[in-house]
Amino acid sequence: MIREMREKLGREIDQLSHELNILLPQAIAQAVELGDLRENSEYKSALERQQFVQARLGQLHQRLNQLSQLANTEAPMDRVGLGSRVTVLDLDTNDTDVYMVVLAEMMDIDDGHISLASPLGRALGGKKVGEEVSLRLPAATRRLRVTGLVTVHQTEARKESGESAPKSAKGNGKR
Repeated sequence: MIREMREKLGREIDQLSHELNILLPQAIAQAVELGDLRENSEYKSALERQQFVQARLGQLHQRLNQLSQLANTEAPMDRVGLGSRVTVLDLDTNDTDVYMVVLAEMMDIDDGHISLASPLGRALGGKKVGEEVSLRLPAATRRLRVTGLVTVHQTEARKESGESAPKSAKGNGKR
């Protein structure tokens, strides 16, 4: 899980670095050849894109650094945390959902990913199997119980041993 996050961040860093170091200097050089820089929209556009790419690279490097500092030993072994696959039971509807706790950059709601920074992620963070949480939403309050948990430690151990991951229960799409 953490390796996948590092790889995704690395791919985006590589793409943006290529754009910053190769493509944008070419675009700026072409814009300069067009003449007066004060009224040159191509030049201004290239400079704005350059600033955006530099800022995004800074964010990605910071996130990669945070991820590098997050050693598996720091992640909880028996509680919901980054990299956990958590199964919850909605106590009001008896529906079961499975969520994967990921970094915001890795989120894919269709695959059941949630960020620790999301309201659901904050509510579930640090919970153990059997614990209940109340999630206050604008339209209602959801009462959930953690019924299953696979932590990043268990996932990594399965990968190393060649064991396949457990089949997850299909959620009802409510998030």
